[in-house]
Amino acid sequence: MTTHPTAGPHDYSGPPDFSSERGEKPAPERADLLSGDHGSFDDHHPPAQELLDDCVHCGFCLPTCPTYALWGEEMDSPRGRIYLMEMAEKGEIPLEGAFTTHIDRCLGCMACVTACPSGVQYDRLLEATRPQIERNVPRSRGDRLFREAIFALFPYKRRLRAASIGGALYQKLRPRSMDRLVAKLPSRLAAMESLLPPVRVRDAFARIPARTPAVFDPAHPERRGRVGLLTGCVQDVFFHPVNEATVRVLAAEGWDVIAPREQTCCGALGLHAGRETEAIARAKKLIATFERARVDTIATNVAGCGSSMKEYGELLADDPEWAERATAFAAKVRDISEVVDETLADPRARRHPLEAKVVYHDACHLGHAQKIRSEPRRVLRSIPGVELVELPEAEICCGSAGIYNMLQPEAAGELGRRKAGNIRGTGADVLVTANPGCLLQIRKYLEGELPMLHPIQLVDASIRGVRPPEMG
Repeated sequence: MTTHPTAGPHDYSGPPDFSSERGEKPAPERADLLSGDHGSFDDHHPPAQELLDDCVHCGFCLPTCPTYALWGEEMDSPRGRIYLMEMAEKGEIPLEGAFTTHIDRCLGCMACVTACPSGVQYDRLLEATRPQIERNVPRSRGDRLFREAIFALFPYKRRLRAASIGGALYQKLRPRSMDRLVAKLPSRLAAMESLLPPVRVRDAFARIPARTPAVFDPAHPERRGRVGLLTGCVQDVFFHPVNEATVRVLAAEGWDVIAPREQTCCGALGLHAGRETEAIARAKKLIATFERARVDTIATNVAGCGSSMKEYGELLADDPEWAERATAFAAKVRDISEVVDETLADPRARRHPLEAKVVYHDACHLGHAQKIRSEPRRVLRSIPGVELVELPEAEICCGSAGIYNMLQPEAAGELGRRKAGNIRGTGADVLVTANPGCLLQIRKYLEGELPMLHPIQLVDASIRGVRPPEMG
């Protein structure tokens, strides 16, 4: 297994020199690249200089950065990427070439944000940089078409449901001889094939009720309130049982659950990939949908979605019509583990014993981006019989990272194998994690060695007094 390269202040010897990689003159002589007030960036929300200045280049981020852990390259560390941003801001390097390559290699896992003692907001820097690339850097025809294919499918439930029929047939009829053909496919296409989840058409076409009333409890006749549920895209089609478990738990704990039928994609995939205009349009539509639903809280069981929805205030800050509405919406968004954790002081649903050794994988957009770590652990420990074990190298991403495992399959594969090895070492009976992308990525490399669930599915099974079918 790859070990972390060691890093610290003594390892730093100034900004990386990218000229040799391009065969060009050193950056200070590249005055021809200067292009206005923001160098190589356009004027629409470039990385803020005050945020760039926060980085003191101490190196504490390096051991937690997945790409630096894999390759030990300065340019593939947060510190190196911030220097790239600074050089582009000064017009010393173009956005094409090395800049785009090393930004594209970043998973956006935000482990560096957790590790940084100086409070560098690398998340905001990255979210300002990726739209610059998408607007200003022409991609190759193959890369552009592949990305467009992803975004023409995954944010649309109807298209995913139609695709699920083909996926189910493919999984049922796929001959062993396909292994040889898949091995010859381009790496990105092979990655997509290998990440296809087990498809159950019945689940793919099932619907969450628009309103599920709270379970009546004579000891607690009052309801906790109205909670809106983001059903998601991939989550609702390929992980529909997670949504069903979420609704049952919320209702059992005294919530009326509202799942608006007209809700669409939250825009998280696009936002994390730099597709800012698309993300903004989806955010506005979702805000309006839940405003009409008149809910007290908005719960999500997908880490990446919740992270983006909590940032709607920043995303729409420049829009006078939407800024206040977006901030109010974001204030209501809660991960399902936060919602359930708050009920533990006054639980309404009895937990039945569930004997299991459980390892919890922190999804990056839950642990690093949302800073939610203790809540899911408390929720899991509230289940009698659960022995919760910690995962070595928990801070290192599994390689899923939205669409990263399709766009950068080689790096994602190294990280997936590394994560799977750490999981095996725990001796756990079941793995739980709060993001569908993580479940797909880790399932690929564990190859069915142990059951994998969302934490809410364990809570649901405990409340109902059953053992999850995945656990046998």
